Amino acid sequence: MVKDIVKDKFLLSQKSREATVQDLEVAQNLIDTLHAHRDHCVGLAANMIGSLVRIAVIMDHNKIVCFINPKVISCSGKKICEEGCLCHIGTKETVRYEKIKVEYQDMNMKKKMRTLTGFEAQILQHEMDHFEGILI
Repeated sequence: MVKDIVKDKFLLSQKSREATVQDLEVAQNLIDTLHAHRDHCVGLAANMIGSLVRIAVIMDHNKIVCFINPKVISCSGKKICEEGCLCHIGTKETVRYEKIKVEYQDMNMKKKMRTLTGFEAQILQHEMDHFEGILI
């Protein structure tokens, strides 16, 4: 189900909890919502649709990929990026890693490992900041 994008800074500043199998509906709602906004959005975190769980979706080479409980296990290369967010107006400068290796669960709650580079790595790092209540 396509959800509204949350702009409430109090909610967005809260830390998210680990996701469980009971949160898979949130994952599907994120996928649906990203699909609805894909002309101007490349990633979403669950708190952006009102759920304080560690689930993010990103566009990875024109495909939506869901990351449940992602953890960066290694990273390399830093770069300065200019980022925007559907939760607020404007852009901000931030530092991101160029390459990250991530452990996560997929939509079947199976553990996966993936290496992201460039823009896809930047997107996931932005969404993972949302889990910590950090707004960029």
